[in-house]
Amino acid sequence: MLAGLAAGSALTALPRRAHAQDVTLRWWSPQGAPAQAEAYRFQIAAFEALNPGIKVVFETTSDEGYAPQLAAAFASGEVPDIVTHLPSFAVQTYYANGLVEPMDEVIAAVGADDYYAGANDVFKAADGKYCATGIGNTASDMLWLRRDLMEASGIADAPKTWDELRAACQTMQKDGIFGAPLPYGQNSMTSLIFIGFIHRAGGSVFTPDLQIAIDSEATRNALEFYKSMRELCPPGATNYSWGESLTAFVSGSCATGIYAGRVLANVNAQNPGIADQITCTTYPTMSADIPAWTFNDFPSIFIPAQSKQKEAAKAFAAFLFNPEGYIRQLHAAPGHVLPVLQSISENPTYQANEIIQKYSAEVDLMAGAAAGGFNLGYETSAHASNEKAGEVIASNAISDLVQRVVLNGDDVDTALSDCSKTIEAIMQG
Repeated sequence: MLAGLAAGSALTALPRRAHAQDVTLRWWSPQGAPAQAEAYRFQIAAFEALNPGIKVVFETTSDEGYAPQLAAAFASGEVPDIVTHLPSFAVQTYYANGLVEPMDEVIAAVGADDYYAGANDVFKAADGKYCATGIGNTASDMLWLRRDLMEASGIADAPKTWDELRAACQTMQKDGIFGAPLPYGQNSMTSLIFIGFIHRAGGSVFTPDLQIAIDSEATRNALEFYKSMRELCPPGATNYSWGESLTAFVSGSCATGIYAGRVLANVNAQNPGIADQITCTTYPTMSADIPAWTFNDFPSIFIPAQSKQKEAAKAFAAFLFNPEGYIRQLHAAPGHVLPVLQSISENPTYQANEIIQKYSAEVDLMAGAAAGGFNLGYETSAHASNEKAGEVIASNAISDLVQRVVLNGDDVDTALSDCSKTIEAIMQG
């Protein structure tokens, strides 16, 4: 059944048939925008046509809601059979609790040598197996800029330091346009984005051996800068998550943005008047001597261990890398989810996309930044993999820290101490 379906050549690693007689696979993903859903329908129809007896049902979750939804599914045993586009740190947590099936067979079926070097390292679990594989890369916290607003304000170059960024935002904040759409809500975006600011101040949440390191001078500097930016963000930023932050830049309400490549397609579709003026760069650091740090959530594919259709689910997971369907999926949000397979990046059909061609410099920059990116489960190349990272994010301990210090004016030492204790309890739990 698998012959010719996946992008790689090692298809014999999986069974020839999924023994599919009236099998229904449930596919969950938080990435369900209309263009993406259309691509998924194509992939589902192509798979079902080749595999009579297997039906695939797509169900949308959300970036903020997947954790409680999956918790309920795991508790009840009524799990989806395949889950895509969740961050790597979430999957590591699930795998550590015995909730996820190893994905080594799927990686072999797709073709391990076709992946970019190190692309699956973030999914390697403590037992040496892979808890998931990547469906793509994202450079989630690029700095988006408007050339027209920069020129009108006399700003010649993209800011490289926080002082330069704040000054640029202050200069461009006028005529009803705010400087930046940073998130300050108690949610995962605030936590994940602020972790990037800690790193861009030279710090980290954990030491390489996973001791808690968030109570540091670097975090204090990050909080001070984040607080200084609040007056340059829209009033609603107090509750911003991913969608609100994206819309604030795409709509033209903010002079800068912080997001992944979905900006490109959304601007061209929703605000084409600024389409020729947008560009991106890696987000500035506190000082020029601190290297850039890009947040890549490593969007994943994994199979819950409680699935009753693992054989068929693995076949479908490998099929999602079939070039025709995979390229359609990537083109649904061009530049947002970037290929993890070398053969796809080099494929003329992938390269022929209008958005990818128009913004080739930006897409190349995001691809490089994402490939060298990190997240809380994999903070630097020196860090051990953190299987509790998903629980830390879900606790909102870090976004609570931001709200207490930045919005409420709480004592920074007390707030940092409380945040450290919350994380410590999670790590010891």
